[in-house]
Amino acid sequence: MTSHSQPAPIDFEGAPIVVIPVGSWEQHGPHLPFDTDTRIAEALVDDVIQKLPQLRRGPTVTVGASGEHAGFSGTLSIGTETTAQVMIEIARSAIWSSGVVFVNGHGGNLDAVNIARRCLRAEGRRVLFWSPSSDDQYDTHAGHIETSVMMTLAPETVLTDRLQPGTRLRISENLEHLRVRGVIGVSPNGILGDPRTANAEDGRRILSSWSESLQLSLEQWLHES
Repeated sequence: MTSHSQPAPIDFEGAPIVVIPVGSWEQHGPHLPFDTDTRIAEALVDDVIQKLPQLRRGPTVTVGASGEHAGFSGTLSIGTETTAQVMIEIARSAIWSSGVVFVNGHGGNLDAVNIARRCLRAEGRRVLFWSPSSDDQYDTHAGHIETSVMMTLAPETVLTDRLQPGTRLRISENLEHLRVRGVIGVSPNGILGDPRTANAEDGRRILSSWSESLQLSLEQWLHES
């Protein structure tokens, strides 16, 4: 997989499907770059467009809804409503395409994704929203999963001498707590999980699983819509 690269000039003739990576700019513990989510979304998009010829890569949404990380220096956020509106207007503007796919790499964007999905489907637009998933609800930010993936995509950006455990809490049972107190209120170092066990082999396996899931979702959507 490639990641975080500028797309080459492409031919947009023939009403292609446009695929938009959606990421964030937020603190990912002391060991990962601020654009971790963006790099992951871009890598997944770059991989899938090589497999499905009707897809074309669009520009990346690099700042999203990261209010839950506001306590950490360096984090930037445009909020849920603006993130949703950005996706809505991108899809509305792509009237020359056969549809728009948003590949979201940041869990904090999910409320915005749901708003945009409802609006665009109500307007009858051909859109798909996809986000990677994990069965481990205790490892959700800058822990084993994301650190392993970044060790595969951009190992030079992982500061292994700064790896340290974070807070492990079940995300589905603590969403309201996180909204009120923010990540810094439950994890002073900004980590939800434990990156010390991260390794590139797991990163390759996780990326492969996500890529297969994205491709399957796209193929099903293309067949149904």
